[in-house]
Amino acid sequence: MKKTIRQLVTYCKKKFNTNNPFEIANCLHIEVQVGNLGTRAGCYMYLKRHKCIFLNDNLEEHEMKLVMAHELGHAILHPRENCYFIRNKTLLLNSKNEIEANKFAMELLISDEVLEENREFTIEQLCRILGYHEKLIKLRLQ
Repeated sequence: MKKTIRQLVTYCKKKFNTNNPFEIANCLHIEVQVGNLGTRAGCYMYLKRHKCIFLNDNLEEHEMKLVMAHELGHAILHPRENCYFIRNKTLLLNSKNEIEANKFAMELLISDEVLEENREFTIEQLCRILGYHEKLIKLRLQ
């Protein structure tokens, strides 16, 4: 039986004792490079049998963590495919791979405990509290 995204995230968090996407990538020997990517926020590439994540150096810390979690999702869920995260566009795409990577990122970054502690808030309020786009919060709540 194929594991769900939630099960994969739970496994990674327990195995590596963290929900930090940078630490998980390090444990999985995924190379991470930060530099000028132009309009791209980040990308995942499979190069010469190596998993590589590239992040734009102009991202704010919160956005960097989100993009890293998204690209880590690609590295784990779509290991042989090259995937690009274009700021303000990838969140709006409906491709299966992008939705899966976004779901992975949200499962990793927003714990059940945080959702439980904030259960009385609306989705709009959660967006402001957690700093994520409404579409991502809705994806996490599904």
